[in-house]
Amino acid sequence: MSKKIPGLVKRGECWHIDKVIKGRRVCQSTGTSDLEEAQCYLARLMEEHRQATVYGVRPKRIFKEAATKYLLESQKASLKDAALHLKLLDEYIGDLPLESIHMGTLQSYIQDRRTQGVKNRTINYALQTVRHILNLAAMEWIDEHGLTWLATAPKIKLLSQLDARKPSPLSWEQQARLFGELPEHLAKMALFKVNTGCREQEVCSLRWEWEEYIPELKASVFVIPAHVVKNRMARVVVLNSEARAVIDQLRGQHSEYVFTYKGNRVLTMNNTAWQKARKRVGLTQVRIHDLKHTFGRRLRAASVSFEDRQDLLGHKSSRITDHYSSAELGNLIAAAEKVCVSESRKSHATI
Repeated sequence: MSKKIPGLVKRGECWHIDKVIKGRRVCQSTGTSDLEEAQCYLARLMEEHRQATVYGVRPKRIFKEAATKYLLESQKASLKDAALHLKLLDEYIGDLPLESIHMGTLQSYIQDRRTQGVKNRTINYALQTVRHILNLAAMEWIDEHGLTWLATAPKIKLLSQLDARKPSPLSWEQQARLFGELPEHLAKMALFKVNTGCREQEVCSLRWEWEEYIPELKASVFVIPAHVVKNRMARVVVLNSEARAVIDQLRGQHSEYVFTYKGNRVLTMNNTAWQKARKRVGLTQVRIHDLKHTFGRRLRAASVSFEDRQDLLGHKSSRITDHYSSAELGNLIAAAEKVCVSESRKSHATI
């Protein structure tokens, strides 16, 4: 056996590279258990870096490197979901060079996920993440040689979403049955969500420091910072009497987070307790996000204007939604209050 080149490490059956090349540490699999092949791979990689330094030839980088860089640098609120998709993708494209990633090399992943019964909408989220990473590699990421990671980004097409499930907003009777089966802490979160239209992570991440008191209205609102909101715009959450009652019940229970369980922040509402509760009441089609749809449907049924609905639901609009006057906030609070139906009317109310 020939003498091993420094920088090769045997992990399991495969040789891996862990070496500083031209001032840059490279850690990746060679994809082979054969030492001679691994040494050839490393020698070629070292030559690529020399070519980049001397002649400006772009070095090859694998998708796993780009995915790691993305996860370390991204500030997206949905980063946790992206990490889960990238973990699944790693088996299929993790060790492929960036220039080899395209719809053809993604077909095995797409087909396997479909075979597993995964909806196109979920597969598309993974494809969007890949597309975003490749666009960053082609347009924004500059290496130590002054070159982008990728010459041009391929076109990653999304799948048809005809299989997407339709929203399932709750009637008042369904809400009473479902919420009555939830543990107390989760029922409070659900009641807050269905009266504010917040997304799941906005509820789970809600902090007391984001609460702002409005003296003129003798009321408070929550201003959720942009990095937590899906559309990357700060969001004002107004409280109707139902949401305000939830907040008042929780005030003082935790110094940092509004919604907690046994002293810890609740990371997700879509947990085992939620799944079991909706099964017990025969509402397995209802998702956590349908609580937001319920709020929107009730606002529309109460003849709340489109513009006010957009603001209350935290949708992007041409209006500056993080700098309201007290009069505008008062108007939004009054609009949100329209979805609060008295107990005597709930049995007859529909949405």
